[in-house]
Amino acid sequence: MPGLAQSHLLETGEKRGFYSEILQEQRTLWIKYPKYFNQESPKEYPVVYILDAETQFRALDAVSNYYEGHFLPDMILVGISNADHRMRDLTTSEMKMRYGWPVREVTGGAETFTRFLEFELIPYIDSILPTTDYRTLIGHSFGGLFTMNVLLNHGHLFRNYLAIDPSLDWDHQKLLNQSKEILAQKDYTGKSLFVSLSAASIHMQNESITMENVMMDTSEYTLFARSIIAFTEYAESQKQNGLNFAWRDYPDDVHGSVSLPSIRDGLISMFNWYQLESFWKFNDFETPTDELQELVLYRERKLKDHFGYAVPPFEEELFNMLGYMALESEQPNKALAFFQMGIHYYPESPNAYDSMADFYLSRKDHANALLHLKKAYDLSGNESYLIKIEKIQKEGSRQ
Repeated sequence: MPGLAQSHLLETGEKRGFYSEILQEQRTLWIKYPKYFNQESPKEYPVVYILDAETQFRALDAVSNYYEGHFLPDMILVGISNADHRMRDLTTSEMKMRYGWPVREVTGGAETFTRFLEFELIPYIDSILPTTDYRTLIGHSFGGLFTMNVLLNHGHLFRNYLAIDPSLDWDHQKLLNQSKEILAQKDYTGKSLFVSLSAASIHMQNESITMENVMMDTSEYTLFARSIIAFTEYAESQKQNGLNFAWRDYPDDVHGSVSLPSIRDGLISMFNWYQLESFWKFNDFETPTDELQELVLYRERKLKDHFGYAVPPFEEELFNMLGYMALESEQPNKALAFFQMGIHYYPESPNAYDSMADFYLSRKDHANALLHLKKAYDLSGNESYLIKIEKIQKEGSRQ
């Protein structure tokens, strides 16, 4: 990002202002790059958008730091502030009274805020960052209500939706009631939804009300939980719409603490297809090279099927690591296969050619080593490759 050190982005994310013509106001954003982001690389990334970033972005960042790579793909994280007009931004209809109390804030601005996302924020992020159209939306409470509304009425905007303790009780369960007709009729093939419910205090004044009997209660105290449960029961019954749906209740979490486990479980659930399969075989010296190559090809096909576009099956660093491990274990054919795959999937990477040069040096094939080092230099202009070339040439002249 212009004007910022990459280390700052990797450690804390960038906080920046963004003026919205649709909202007619300034909005604060938080942006964080993937762990191995390289601004010179042509690689593009999926994007996760999270609402209420002041309170929610840190949890998303923590989950991403611990789980990206094996469980989750590298993704760009974008946090959106809703601090100043939260109820206006995230509620789906106007209300003057709620649970017998007057609502003093402006409400019902979800459609306007959705236009802001679709026509301003998403195009802006796509214009300044190396993104793909594989997007995820996360919201908590009113943000969960908003997230559900986007799925139901603007489902083209995101591929994945994570609604954390969504306020489906809003406006006498208006969106819940609308969802039944929508889920029955629309096609949600290729879309995923994860819903969570904090269950530590389903009824704030009666501890005898639990997940087992809450649906028999009729008080306002349980309407929030009953609304979520009613939605999940109906969503699970609508198999014909193709929606990849999952939900979970958290008996040890309250409304304010449920975000962290929900983000972890929700993302892992929605990206369960991304996890590396049979990875132990790559660490097993006895696994034949052709079997490992077929696993890589299978993963390449699988990722393309889910993302909708081609993506390397492994990070470049993993191909390198596997190649050097095979070299050290005196399995040159396997090492060659991994280094070749590194070049195949990352043809513009100087490091991929440098690694292949190391392979040829280990085989005392100086001609091919020099060929690949020259390619690394041509791609990068890095003089360290010239120094390495000169050293090999001098050693060759002495022989």
